[in-house]
Amino acid sequence: MTSGTSFGRMKADAKAAAVDHSRPRVAEPCVNIVLVEPQIPPNTGAIARLCGAAACPLHIVGPMGFKASDRYLKRAGLDYWDSVDITTYDNLESFIQRHGDGVLWVTSKRVERRHTDVEFSPGDFVLFGHEIDGLPKELLTEHADHSITIPILGQVRSHNLACAASIVLYEALRQLRD
Repeated sequence: MTSGTSFGRMKADAKAAAVDHSRPRVAEPCVNIVLVEPQIPPNTGAIARLCGAAACPLHIVGPMGFKASDRYLKRAGLDYWDSVDITTYDNLESFIQRHGDGVLWVTSKRVERRHTDVEFSPGDFVLFGHEIDGLPKELLTEHADHSITIPILGQVRSHNLACAASIVLYEALRQLRD
């Protein structure tokens, strides 16, 4: 199932107030960013904007902890919703049924392999769990050979979800587009 009605409406609203998108798009290799049960609207909006800027698809796996019409989500995405390729799924099972044969990189603060120590390929999926509990333990166990982390050097317990997605996505782009 592609863009849900609410995301489609935001894209239509963005087109009505669109900035100049006349710059030609270059088809380049990319990875897919996947948010599993996101809970904080501004994080999801910021990640949508990130994916639009990087010309990479965004997959949102429900249930979300907010409605797609949330004003904070819209604000974080600003007028870029028409630039984002969003696909939504009702649940993780639906996503896995559709893309489970692909390469799924799972992120966690509880693993050792750094995001810079793996080799990303075009079409890979990078999964980020929700802000409270991360990804389901069963998924992390099942994909242990494709688990990655971003080092935490200071005394904080985790990275912000939008920052983490930015870090990993741009490492993948550095590898794929260099």
